[in-house]
Amino acid sequence: MAHTTISKVAFIGTGIMGSAIARHILDAGYRLAVYNRTPEKADALVAAGAVRAASIAEAVRHADVVFTMVGNPEDVEDVYLAGDGILANARKGAWLIDLTTSSPDLARDISEAAEVADLHAFDCPVTGGEQGAIDGTLTLIIGAEEGSLPEQIEELLACFSAKRCYFGHAGAGQTAKLCNQVSFASCIVGYADALALAEQAGLDPHAVLDLILSGTGTSGAASSYAPKSLAGDYKAGFFAEYLRKDLGLALAHSEDFGLTLPGAETAYALYDVLCQIGGARLGGQAITLLYSDEADGIAAGVDWSRAQQDEGDECDCDDDCCCGHLHDGDGCCGHHAH
Repeated sequence: MAHTTISKVAFIGTGIMGSAIARHILDAGYRLAVYNRTPEKADALVAAGAVRAASIAEAVRHADVVFTMVGNPEDVEDVYLAGDGILANARKGAWLIDLTTSSPDLARDISEAAEVADLHAFDCPVTGGEQGAIDGTLTLIIGAEEGSLPEQIEELLACFSAKRCYFGHAGAGQTAKLCNQVSFASCIVGYADALALAEQAGLDPHAVLDLILSGTGTSGAASSYAPKSLAGDYKAGFFAEYLRKDLGLALAHSEDFGLTLPGAETAYALYDVLCQIGGARLGGQAITLLYSDEADGIAAGVDWSRAQQDEGDECDCDDDCCCGHLHDGDGCCGHHAH
């Protein structure tokens, strides 16, 4: 596959999602340089033909397009704005595309700083999970006007996506992705609640899930992740700590508008506890461990003794509360009593 305008691509951040996306770019015939803070996470890409860069500066210096997919907004800020980062070292005219779910304000700042430096940057968070990245069927959530990107950029994006949604301006892609995450997290909480109720009522949770998936209670979260929950498969296609991060970003953004998001607040509280008790690097479906008995939790690697009520917190309700406090000895998850 020949490319006359874009031939060299850099990819920063080759984790679970990033490595799969980068592989599609490599397979499409682009010359690919990769950089990851943990070098061995790029080993498979290097074995497939990518060039390992020793630094971000080395990776981006000659790239026509730079992709980033890192963990948190502070990582994005460092990768782009530090003295040894992308903006200081990318060649003039390069396109910079951030696939991380990050802050809308930061995305706007990076876009504006890029233009000053004769670069072009836009936010492009993705949805579709690990399997979507592997299959090349991700949905891209783009902070730019439809039709405003060069054809060669569209062609590059197409090699790892099935759908591209445009939201008009820098930062808007991030806001739209946060909307997706708010709905997604609430859907996970919904199926977790339903399966816990079914089990406590003596129903077969597999049969109840079959009902949910065929009725109005279904969701993408339920169809993709509820079967894993029932199978005790908590392997991460995305990390629980990243969903907590996304919800925190959404809640912070909602404050800009004086908006309360009670569903997102509940989901954030649950994921915060899951991360506290050792589930940060499990998949999002591991939220069902908050409803499980202690033995199941220990088998999955979580430990309720790690969750401690903040010193000085007071709660005047009984131990069966759903107030968001953690009760010593009872393992209250912040939403459901154990």
